[in-house]
Amino acid sequence: MNFSKHIFPSIKQLSRSSNYRIGYRLHKVPCTCSLHHRFFASKAYDDNFSRSINSPEDFWAEQAEQIVWHKKWDKVLDNSNPPFSRWFVGGELNTCYNAVDRHVEAGNGEQVAIIYDSPITKQVQHITYKELLEEVSKFACVLRKYGVEKGDRVLIYMPMIPQAVISMLASARIGAIHSLVFGGFAAKELGSRIDHAKPKVVVSASCGVEPGKSVPYKPMLDGALSMIDFKPNKCIIYNRPGFQIAALNHKMDVDWQLEMLEASPVDCVPVLATDPIYILYTSGTTGLPKAVVRPSGGHAVVLKWSMWNIYGLKPKDVWWAASDLGWVVGHSYIAYAPLLQWGKPVGTPDPGVYFRILREHDVKAMFVAPTALRAVRREDPEADFAKKYKPLHEFQALFVAGEHCDKETMEWSRNALDGKPVLDNWWQTETGWAITSTCAGMGMNLKPPTGTAGKAVPGWDVKVLRKDLTPAEPGELGQIAVKLPLPPGAFSTLWESEERFKDTYFGYYDTMDAGFMDEEGYVSVMARTDDVINVAGHRLSTGQLEEAMLESEYLAEAAVVGIPDELKGEVPLGLCVLKHGITVDNEKIFDNVRGQVRKNIGPVASFNLMVVVPKLPKTRSGKIARNTIAAMAAGKEYKVPPSIEDPTVFSAIQTALKGIGLIKNTDYVELPEVL
Repeated sequence: MNFSKHIFPSIKQLSRSSNYRIGYRLHKVPCTCSLHHRFFASKAYDDNFSRSINSPEDFWAEQAEQIVWHKKWDKVLDNSNPPFSRWFVGGELNTCYNAVDRHVEAGNGEQVAIIYDSPITKQVQHITYKELLEEVSKFACVLRKYGVEKGDRVLIYMPMIPQAVISMLASARIGAIHSLVFGGFAAKELGSRIDHAKPKVVVSASCGVEPGKSVPYKPMLDGALSMIDFKPNKCIIYNRPGFQIAALNHKMDVDWQLEMLEASPVDCVPVLATDPIYILYTSGTTGLPKAVVRPSGGHAVVLKWSMWNIYGLKPKDVWWAASDLGWVVGHSYIAYAPLLQWGKPVGTPDPGVYFRILREHDVKAMFVAPTALRAVRREDPEADFAKKYKPLHEFQALFVAGEHCDKETMEWSRNALDGKPVLDNWWQTETGWAITSTCAGMGMNLKPPTGTAGKAVPGWDVKVLRKDLTPAEPGELGQIAVKLPLPPGAFSTLWESEERFKDTYFGYYDTMDAGFMDEEGYVSVMARTDDVINVAGHRLSTGQLEEAMLESEYLAEAAVVGIPDELKGEVPLGLCVLKHGITVDNEKIFDNVRGQVRKNIGPVASFNLMVVVPKLPKTRSGKIARNTIAAMAAGKEYKVPPSIEDPTVFSAIQTALKGIGLIKNTDYVELPEVL
């Protein structure tokens, strides 16, 4: 592939999940100012935002010059068929080349690209760019051997190991479309995604590793394939060293390690900027698979642009996005964004593991979901484990996203990090990158007090609307929407479901989130639209109520759902998770929590119903299953989402609700398989 040579800083990666961490270090460039100081007011954000909204084609064409193109675009934006906006039409590129090859060609092949650090297996591995290029180009050969060509799908079902990233990059290298399925899904959900994506090849592993046990992946894959009619050409299985070797079906399965011994490197294949680099399944409302399509060109342009402009990361800075490759954060900010310029500590050796990683690998900035921070705070309320790894000489900022971050968690995190900024940002699987943020690289002010998700990122024309689509007043709760066209990097359609894609628009992109914007343009995202509770005509967000509950000295976590009420229409029900060591009786706790809600929101909330539960039902990406709880509490039929981390928690919730006379029936409705 005859890409022109393009000098660009090399990158080194560092991340983690319960199995491993990947993250990136960028090539060194002198910097005379610290991230902390760059939060002082600057015109950079205002200028960039104005240009991105008023002259989007000029703005994004300028950013696209930072990417190596096989062929430059004919048209920056084609918006002739909204909402199917197309960016960099006619342009051709290869994302794998931009992420790996060009760094080797620039002489940075010996630079470390990936650090694999597992708190479970105690394994630490350093992979250079030269080594990464060799592995990726050879595995691309293996994929091609079994029929994968440009435009074909490759489904990846693997634990958090380097081979998962290698599989993603190898797919992109030959122009294939990868679909990475979160390793926590069991056979039924995995099968539905294989049947929908129809991949030529499935890539999997013998097992995942969790504290005290291994999780068999190969039997899960076999079970998934037995449930569906579609069959891939081959399943490529990586047998993890040191663990039991998976039994292979020699008609369907081949061994990763043996195939790699016979493979030869292959070159990159250019694809159109409008061609998909991946499809990623996200939650939907119909129960049918919902696969977001990410176009290659816009994806590469915005992710490279975002590393400095949003997160303030320069070359030689270490970045860690504590997520999973199966989620959009993992796709964008574990695998791709840092290579173009890592999840949770529960069950790891001690609650200080985050801080160990920050210290040992000189992490400059970190990205994490608030649910993980709350889990750490619950285990270590005084941040005693964090103190063992102080001082954090290099660390400058913590970015949180994935759900609303309550004030107490924000303050605990800031204190544990010696007062370093804790910055919320908000985005979705559909968007692929942040809609709102405190844009560290543009000198944007850190707004005191914290609690907002920042301002609209350049490219995102964010509006807060009432039900009649008129603009909400500053501070008024409303539906958050984005004026079209969406910027590069956003989803371009849903895989084989264009009509369903259109349903996400009503002249604006419907984020399905509720919140408000203040006079200065700072956005607070409070709840999903269907999580807004209407109490006697007053619209209250679950996020507002939960934040008020967490002002109580007794609570580690809280969740609120609305339940039917004959007089008020709906009233809130609060689920309380206590801090460790709390021995106060429940009535005293409830009185304290009611007092905090009354103080912070007022009697309009009609907040009286509460139960204590051992933990909250959350998906593996950290979302609370409020709709399922609400259906259960209302006596309606419900189905436990397959992505729930621990489905057994619903039994405890049912018992608690029965204890206050709210429900009579304790029968389950189709629990998912538990890995």
